[in-house]
Amino acid sequence: MVRRQATGAGRTQRSSSDRKRWFQRRVVRWLCAMLAAPLLFALCILGGSLIPANRNAVRPTDGITIYVYTNGVHTGLVLPTVNGLHDWRARVRPTDLGDPRRAGQWLMFGWGERNFYLNTPTWADVDPKIVLRAAIGSDTTLMHVDHLQRLWRGPDLRPILLTSAQYQALAKAIDADFAPGAAIKGYGADDLFYPARGSYSVLRTCNEWTGDKLRDIGVRIGIWTPASWSVMRWFPAP
Repeated sequence: MVRRQATGAGRTQRSSSDRKRWFQRRVVRWLCAMLAAPLLFALCILGGSLIPANRNAVRPTDGITIYVYTNGVHTGLVLPTVNGLHDWRARVRPTDLGDPRRAGQWLMFGWGERNFYLNTPTWADVDPKIVLRAAIGSDTTLMHVDHLQRLWRGPDLRPILLTSAQYQALAKAIDADFAPGAAIKGYGADDLFYPARGSYSVLRTCNEWTGDKLRDIGVRIGIWTPASWSVMRWFPAP
C-alpha cells in the first residue's frame, strides 16, 4: 500500500514537472517568435528595397522629367500641371482651392491613409493609435495634392526622366486612383485632399504606392518600397 502511494506521488511529481517544462518551452518559443518577427520584417524591407524590379530597364536620354519628393517619411510624385500629353486641371481644378490663383505649375501627388492624413498635420500631432490602426489596415485612403509654383534643387527632390509613353501611363495610373467625391481642405492654402481608391496597410504604404506607380511603367526601382529611403535610393540627388 505504501509502495503504491509512493509510486502515485512520483507520477504526480513527474506529471507536474512535465507540464512545467512544456510551459517553459512554449514561453521560449513565443519569445523567440516575438523577437524574430521584427527582424524578419526588417530583412524583408531591406531585400525588397535592394532587389530591383525592371532590372534591365534603360533610362531614356530624352523625354519628360518628373520628380520624386520625400519629407523624410513620405514620398510623392511631382508632375507638370499641363503639358502636351496630360492636363490635370480637369481632375485637380484650380477652383478647388480657396484662392484659384494659388494653383501651381507643378502638382505633387501623395497617397495615404485618410485618418492619418487628416489628423496629423504636423509630426507633433502623430498619435500612435492612429499609426497602429493604419498599419493594421484601412480601406479609406486619400490623394494629397500640393500645388507648387516652382521647383527647387535639393536632395529631397530628385529627377526621373520618362519616355512619353511612360509619362502617359503614369498619369493615367495616378488619375485612376482618384475616387468620386469632393475635395477636402488641406493643411494650407496650396494643398488639398481628394478621395482615393485602394487599401492602406503596413504592406502597402504611401511609399509603396510611389514605388508601385514607377514599377508599373518600367522604371528600375526596388520590388517592394515600404519606406522613404526604399524609393529615394534609386534616384541620385542632383
